[in-house]
Amino acid sequence: MITVLQRVKKASVEINNKIISKIEKGLLIFLGVFENDEKSNVDFLVKKIVDFRIFSDENNKMNLSVKDVKGQVLIVSQFTLCGSWLKGRRPSFIKAASPTKGKDLYDYFIGELSKHDIEIKTGEFGADMNVSLVNDGPVTFVLDDIIRKNVIK
Repeated sequence: MITVLQRVKKASVEINNKIISKIEKGLLIFLGVFENDEKSNVDFLVKKIVDFRIFSDENNKMNLSVKDVKGQVLIVSQFTLCGSWLKGRRPSFIKAASPTKGKDLYDYFIGELSKHDIEIKTGEFGADMNVSLVNDGPVTFVLDDIIRKNVIK
């Protein structure tokens, strides 16, 4: 599983020229699900994201979490994060989860993050979306379970 977290001043998702979700200060999370991902991957990332201190405190130090600043979260599914680009000139998506499994874990991710008293908004799984954002900083992090598997033993 892989996420791209962007600290934003605001973000929105538009489908067919209609804004379906929008947030103010908080996190825009792009979520990619691999074929071998399980609920434990979600649990690890949610735990990390909830308390991830990437918002500035009164001394302009990254010392506060999205919960601390009462920020909102916009979650957007993005299977292209699971693309392999090492071979050839066109990415391969054979390691991405099937749409059914991807949606199940996407929904589980939303549900688990919602348990932490954070306002959650979402895109539409599998839809062609236009995502707009004002990146705050810019501050962007890639969190993935591959790193955990290789670093934390």
